[in-house]
Amino acid sequence: MPKLHFERALTPGGWRSNVRLTLEADRIVAVESDAPTRDGDERHALGLPAVCNLHSHVFQRAMAGLAEARGASADSFWTWREMMYRFALRMTPEDVEAVAEQLFVEMLEAGFGAVAEFHYLHHASNGARYDNPAEMADRIAAAANGVGIGLTLLPVFYAHSGFGGAPPHPGQRRFINDVDSFARLLARCRDGVGKTAVVGVAPHSLRAATPDEIDAIVSLAGTGPIHIHIAEQVREVEECVAWGGARPVRWLLDHAPVDSNWCLVHATHMDSSEIAALAESRAVAGLCPITEANLGDGVFPAPSYLAAGGAFGVGTDSNVEIGLAAELRMLEYSQRLVHRSRNVLALPGASTGRSLFEAVAVGGAQALGRPSGRLAPGAVADILSLHVDSPLLAGRADDALLDTWIFGAGRGLVDCVWSGGARVVSDGRHARREPILARFAAVMRRLLAD
Repeated sequence: MPKLHFERALTPGGWRSNVRLTLEADRIVAVESDAPTRDGDERHALGLPAVCNLHSHVFQRAMAGLAEARGASADSFWTWREMMYRFALRMTPEDVEAVAEQLFVEMLEAGFGAVAEFHYLHHASNGARYDNPAEMADRIAAAANGVGIGLTLLPVFYAHSGFGGAPPHPGQRRFINDVDSFARLLARCRDGVGKTAVVGVAPHSLRAATPDEIDAIVSLAGTGPIHIHIAEQVREVEECVAWGGARPVRWLLDHAPVDSNWCLVHATHMDSSEIAALAESRAVAGLCPITEANLGDGVFPAPSYLAAGGAFGVGTDSNVEIGLAAELRMLEYSQRLVHRSRNVLALPGASTGRSLFEAVAVGGAQALGRPSGRLAPGAVADILSLHVDSPLLAGRADDALLDTWIFGAGRGLVDCVWSGGARVVSDGRHARREPILARFAAVMRRLLAD
């Protein structure tokens, strides 16, 4: 059985020296501390659990940077969304696979070991169904398998353009299913990509699915994870109150069996009662700080939510930038700007970097239905090592290393990444980086020339 030896590693019991991890298949089966090195050990300086990215839209990586010119009037999430719809109509299954490969390589090199793909680009560009309803999902799974990232696939149910079952508009035609066609899509995903991935379900939002449809989709989930966009925008909150007489998070908690299998993505705009109730539900709040900043969504009420004991993780959402350290930094800095204070999200007396890192490692694993997030027996072997010989880390140890990585250095400090026990990044680089990048560049030149 492969054995990894780390001079220092962050375990559930804290920092430990001379930690040997024994791997079998995709799992950690034993963890030893104060263990001398032995012949056959693969040796590294610093070991951490690799974090699960709990929210991604693969195809949006292709439009990063293309929505940064101001229109004739004030721009918002809603104007950005119209451009996103137009861009989505251009992409073939082959394009999506190429973009997914590039994106997943970037995620691994940033320190993510697995990803939850909130997948709603289902149909052909004219809205017609592919012969294989899971054609696009199969492409994403093929990309994940090819680069070696763990995948939780979340086929998205999307049927309406607004609250109360408003008819979809033409720009949404690649997304749309009814309950029966979605059930067929989900079955094909489970038969195909479910052999190598966790498969859950995702009612897109309270805007895009009626209460009866949400009930039907949730009933199809089985024991898999359930994710939903919610309370991302103030306008969404106002429209939900006008439609259902309650704010979005409150409405969902009152009408759906929200528990630890759920991830509420964004949940940006909550009142105090919603914050307490979401924390009590044991669901994960899926925070995407860089995307939320890019889209002007608002700032999650993190101090109150953490004080209530709420679980959270981070995702890269629109994939405008890929960075684990960058997401954690943005999360903390947004709180500092709002509260005009420092180290807002640290546990009392603790390092901010470690407080954030351990929370998102555990919360992300829960959201993906992937027993990971810790260097512990039984966990999926999603592991990360850092370049501790970098001059940026000189004189630092343990928590100070994490703080410097997150707040002072970024993704350049990632050394190796293991996903499901397989080393997929070495010396900060994925083995297939160059051919994948070349294919991605060719796709982008063609898409942007059209």
